[in-house]
Amino acid sequence: MKKNVLTENKIKGSKGFYVALGISAVMIGAACLFAYGEGEKITESHLNAGINSPDTAVDKKYNNVPKSTTTAYVVAQIPTTTEPVITTAVQVQAETIPIEEIIIETPEEEFNEVVADIDPIEEVIAPEDDSVETVSPKLDNVKPPLADISNVLTDFSGTELVKNETTGSWQTHNGTDFSAEAGSEVYAISNGEVTSVKKDALWGITVTVDHHNGFISKYCNLAEDLSVQEGDNLVSGDVIGLVGQTADIESALEPHLHFEITHNSTFTDPMSIIR
Repeated sequence: MKKNVLTENKIKGSKGFYVALGISAVMIGAACLFAYGEGEKITESHLNAGINSPDTAVDKKYNNVPKSTTTAYVVAQIPTTTEPVITTAVQVQAETIPIEEIIIETPEEEFNEVVADIDPIEEVIAPEDDSVETVSPKLDNVKPPLADISNVLTDFSGTELVKNETTGSWQTHNGTDFSAEAGSEVYAISNGEVTSVKKDALWGITVTVDHHNGFISKYCNLAEDLSVQEGDNLVSGDVIGLVGQTADIESALEPHLHFEITHNSTFTDPMSIIR
């Protein structure tokens, strides 16, 4: 086959095409190598940075990794009212009441219960009666009104009621009855002045002696023959008269001397004075 210009040019053109294609392939390869190299650098830089970053690679294992915690939130309840609540502290001052002004009233039933619970060993002091003197003072140079006062018919009763054997009534006995034979001598128990000599409707012949120290002695149921009269000054042991039977209020009793003592107008047990 003969080569002509066209054929030669065609061959030459084909060679140029392949040359250009080879150059392009070389350039593409070089570009790929360059791109690969740059990619390796970028990847290495990212890997190096990932070691110190929280976002570590998933194919690496790390120990002591703290667990994630969830923050708890408390929802405060908001009052629905819009009005403010005001609390006021009030200081209360206690009033001190003097003890002498405190009066405690106790019902009678409770009082009786308290009295019933008192230990019998303890002494309960009853209110004093103005008509009877519980503690009697003493007279000077005292002598008994009779030679023998050992036989007592009726004791001094104070505020206690006793039965009168003559009248049958219950009454206080303000003196002491000493049994004695009729005609026995009766003596002044201490120095004093005779202030009264009379025949009493109830107590018969009666002599009263004032001892000028608050004491007054009275001798009743005497015989009519007396040894004294009103105004006489007596010495302890002087004879006043004799035992008789003139007291109608005690006529049921055997012969005796009814003897009384008062101190500042208060009846006193005669035995507490003459013993």
